[in-house]
Amino acid sequence: MSIRSFMAVAAIATGLGACASTVGAGPMGYGPPAAFSVADFAPSARVGNAAIEGRVAYGRDGQSFACTGSVALTPDTPYTRQRFQTLYGSTQQAAVPEAVVRARTVPDPNADYRSYVRSQTCRDGRFRFDDLPAGGWFLITPVSAGADRIILMRHVVTRAGATANVTL
Repeated sequence: MSIRSFMAVAAIATGLGACASTVGAGPMGYGPPAAFSVADFAPSARVGNAAIEGRVAYGRDGQSFACTGSVALTPDTPYTRQRFQTLYGSTQQAAVPEAVVRARTVPDPNADYRSYVRSQTCRDGRFRFDDLPAGGWFLITPVSAGADRIILMRHVVTRAGATANVTL
């Protein structure tokens, strides 16, 4: 077998391996699904001196999308990272049609982490979260332009005594 043939076979095998099912696997396809744990969420309930100041300036195909409703701030935990990877296809930043997000399923969909989620109304495309502890967070907000409704998600890290400025 020539080196070229060997490289072609290796490339195909690598590609097929990437297609292997990860049903029931945890983040990145390794291990069991991340379970909801109150201990993982507890640090996010503390009062801190960090803040997030944000604005929504999302546009697509020449349309400007407006913030419609509230902005949710969810703590970054193993459970939420896995959940958001499944729902949004990323744990960093995403803009996904609402219908697509609603059609996706996540392990343990009934885990009640809502008491750890903070919410602010988006007014004139702006929002602010104060008194946050330092740590990782996911910002999530619906935006719309006409009948199109998109869910925006972005990971943000807060630092003690600082304000993180974010544009979605």
